[in-house]
Amino acid sequence: MTIHLFALLAIALYLAAAGGLARPLLGGGQPLNKSALGLAGAAVLIHTGILLGIHRGAVDLHFFAALSLVACVVSALTLLVNMTRPVAALGVIVFPLTALLLAADSYFAPATAPLALDWQIKLHVTVALLAFSVLSIAAVLAILLAVQERALRHRQFGPWLRALPPLTLTETLLFRLIGAGFLLLTLTLLTGALFVGDLFGQHLIHKTVLSIIAWLVFGALLFGRWRYGWRGRSAVNLTLIGMGVLLLAFFGTKAVLELILHRTA
Repeated sequence: MTIHLFALLAIALYLAAAGGLARPLLGGGQPLNKSALGLAGAAVLIHTGILLGIHRGAVDLHFFAALSLVACVVSALTLLVNMTRPVAALGVIVFPLTALLLAADSYFAPATAPLALDWQIKLHVTVALLAFSVLSIAAVLAILLAVQERALRHRQFGPWLRALPPLTLTETLLFRLIGAGFLLLTLTLLTGALFVGDLFGQHLIHKTVLSIIAWLVFGALLFGRWRYGWRGRSAVNLTLIGMGVLLLAFFGTKAVLELILHRTA
């Protein structure tokens, strides 16, 4: 089988997993479809093999390759989250998006060559990847939390609402993820300060400034939670604002540099 066929198989598995996880949200099946998680696990393994095959085992940080890599890590973390705190709706959102990004990298992205990176930069990139992935899941949870709160406020007790975890558990998981993501983002900034030599020459100044802004937003949210008990809409809004800024930091500047200015980000 060629890489394109493997990509097609992984895409089909991601979509099948999302469909299986969506059943209880539509009023049928068990609260968490373990078979669907098995399909997603197989998809993640195949996706990982594809990334290693396309990019020859190296870390490729070009736009579409980086999107596919992040999506693969987010899907893997989604599986881990569901093993401890079942949130089927996470997979319903994450897995189709991962399938889309995998398709873009496998079928539509131009051929790219991985950049030569020393171990210090690889460490920085790995920590940054984990930070972005964990906070991405937190952002999806924040959206689910907002939907749950609105439904409860308007007394819309559909089967999809009963399939979701209790509101307090969703909120607890949200802040645990934000705490872990904030720690990883802190390490990202520290390793960047230690190991990145030329912010201007490497087109990294915009990423650094935006990452610091996102760090401040998430830090303020955690402090507000600890000191003032922030929750609900305030928590959701700050989470989405912080994630939006981080998205601009990681991929907004990269899209402008690579897709518009045709420079290496």
